[in-house]
Amino acid sequence: MEILDLNHVAIHVSDLSASISFYKDKLGLEQIARPDFDFGGAWFRLGTRQELHLIAGRKAPVNSLQRGTHFALQVSAIQKVEDQLKRANVTHNPKKQRPDGAWQIFLQDPDGYFIELCELPNAG
Repeated sequence: MEILDLNHVAIHVSDLSASISFYKDKLGLEQIARPDFDFGGAWFRLGTRQELHLIAGRKAPVNSLQRGTHFALQVSAIQKVEDQLKRANVTHNPKKQRPDGAWQIFLQDPDGYFIELCELPNAG
């Protein structure tokens, strides 16, 4: 088996409209076309090749932890990201530097999924 790339991350959401608003309006992700499945959902572009897929209809509680189940999105300028989150009134942890030099901010989406926004050292 040859794994080529991570194609997408899919999360199950309880309120599709609230999740679309959060990812589009608060985080600034680009919503992209989605095939006409027989269930609700929305797709967003992550970077140049990956995607985030929202799947509607979640009824069970979310089990997501900052030091456990979460997903991370690499950003180019963590201070600009933190400023944008503040302007958008998005609750988040203050930026913190990891032992490897990366900067990270954790926040939660409307369902409680933890998201890490990180700026990697020497990524430029």
